[in-house]
Amino acid sequence: MSEETLVRNYNIESGLGKALPKKIIFWDETMRDGEQTPGVYFSPEEKLQIATTLSEMGVDIMDVGIPVVSKEEARGVKLIANAGLDATILAACRAVRRDVEACVECEVDEVSVFIACSDLHLKYKLNMTREQVLDAAVRECEYAKAHGVGVTFVTEDTFRADFDYVVKLYNAAIEAGATRAVFSDTVGYTTPAMMKWFIGKIKGKLKPVQLSVHCHNDFGLAVANSLAALEAGVEVPHTCVNGLGERSGNAAFEELVMALEVLYGRKTGIDVSRMAEVSKLVEQLSGVPVAINKAVVGYNSFSHESGIHADGVIKMTSTYEPMQPERVGRERRFILGKHTGSTAVEDKLKKQGVHATPEQVKEIVTMVKELAESRSKEEQAAFIDMYREREEKRRGVSDAEFWEIVRKAGLSPPNEFR
Repeated sequence: MSEETLVRNYNIESGLGKALPKKIIFWDETMRDGEQTPGVYFSPEEKLQIATTLSEMGVDIMDVGIPVVSKEEARGVKLIANAGLDATILAACRAVRRDVEACVECEVDEVSVFIACSDLHLKYKLNMTREQVLDAAVRECEYAKAHGVGVTFVTEDTFRADFDYVVKLYNAAIEAGATRAVFSDTVGYTTPAMMKWFIGKIKGKLKPVQLSVHCHNDFGLAVANSLAALEAGVEVPHTCVNGLGERSGNAAFEELVMALEVLYGRKTGIDVSRMAEVSKLVEQLSGVPVAINKAVVGYNSFSHESGIHADGVIKMTSTYEPMQPERVGRERRFILGKHTGSTAVEDKLKKQGVHATPEQVKEIVTMVKELAESRSKEEQAAFIDMYREREEKRRGVSDAEFWEIVRKAGLSPPNEFR
């Protein structure tokens, strides 16, 4: 009996794959929201490295920054915009004239005009009325369109805002020139069921426009919510490599793509063989280590120690692996430790041409377990302490550095920093 007949995929059998849009357009946020990860900074040249790799992999749209932030940010955006990449290059801007002008000056293909829309944000962050927000959105969408760039309209905190106002605001932006509408789950407040409900309800109330979602991972649901949005008819999901982004991050590029490829049987057009490559690149340039248990690209995602699991994988990889590691540029590893069984030891010996009797294998397994259990945890504890200390230092400008800057500006720092 072939392997295929032994594995049932009810995602496909139930018709979920048929609910997906004909073309899924991947919008990368690594160089904008990903860089907003606390303590992360990409130089313009580093952004170009990331953008080039993602474009070569088949990513359709890339938000490469907010030019008004700084001169270096603007230089980076313009550098990528003029690099001749196949991907559409987009820059983000608040619904503020100087922000939009900065994007236009960088010669990007499109701009994403964003503004908050929940009453919570309007009252405590923007100090604006609903009417003022609508006027600003319309004004800047019209201005961007008039200056020859494609226009996407984005609202922050979409899923906690008044529904009727959301509809009114988006329709006004669409009339002003926006051709794509992005709904943002800014604090990860959405569930997959609620996402489907919201998209299903709003689709019929908006003027013709391409739909997109921007999902945050505060409750670990960003990828699940993005999949639910796609099932509901959204065409453009936002992702970040390694799930970088504000707080707990955004929907992870590698997870969403591979979920579509493996679970839904959908060819995404992404060169998935370079997943490990782009993950390591972003890990290196961001300084944010990939969690060992991170799906798809984590160092343990294709590692096995348990005797039962190792035995199964050696006999048939699909017993304990949902896909082949080589498919995403990874390798399978068998870890020898407390839970190791005889099959893993025999396999390791055979691969090196070493033949052992069953008694010798049993003896080796026993000694491996004893060694693993006898090791001190001092080194492990020291590593965790070092990692936490490094994370504190990595997170932007330290207090001492900040107060030194304050002193140079002619102000007097607190006594403890003098």
